[in-house]
Amino acid sequence: MEHTPGILALVGGGEWSEGCSFDADLLAASGQDQVLVLPTAGAYEHPERQVLRAASWFDPLGAHVEGLMVLARADAEDEGAASLVRAARFVYLCGSSPMHIRSVLKNSIVWDALVEAWRSGAVVAGSSGAAMALTDPMVDARGGGLTIGLGILSGLAVVPHFGDPHEDGHGEKLHRSVQLAPAGTPVAGIPEKTVLIRDPDGKWRSDGVGQVAVYLDGARAEAGLGVLPA
Repeated sequence: MEHTPGILALVGGGEWSEGCSFDADLLAASGQDQVLVLPTAGAYEHPERQVLRAASWFDPLGAHVEGLMVLARADAEDEGAASLVRAARFVYLCGSSPMHIRSVLKNSIVWDALVEAWRSGAVVAGSSGAAMALTDPMVDARGGGLTIGLGILSGLAVVPHFGDPHEDGHGEKLHRSVQLAPAGTPVAGIPEKTVLIRDPDGKWRSDGVGQVAVYLDGARAEAGLGVLPA
């Protein structure tokens, strides 16, 4: 039977903090009160604290958070972890290193389980570095060039923390990403506490405190979200 993919939510950073009101809608869309958090991208930044922060954020929304410590490659090849991901209806990948989350999950059984869950209708959210890694191509956070991503969705690159002077003070990395993107491949700049959402019908929308900027073929796209892949 043909399944309809669930919501894909790409968050620009600052997850689980004041201003991320869209999380309540994502939770409602999942149809459950459970959130499975993978702190993979933050493996070297106290991942257990990130799970606790997620739990504190979602508790007032009536949701229970379970942390799944997929932190290294061996974890991503664990059948038990894959089963939990496959059964989840809301999977949230926290932010930090896109290179690490890619190296851990690429071509793993946990990644296959996550894609299967999403294609079966689960909500999948990724923030900051995780949002970058979910697409293909993926922006290399070190310099703004493009590389291979996990590719739950192809034909789109993501720049989180858009507009943050601490991340890219002179806009050089963003400029490089925009100029190096293949013809016809949009680059979406997503501010912190802002989400770019692909709904099950393939249409895009944004929510949160900032405005998503879309670049195509070297320039700001006048059609905005309308140029993103379905």
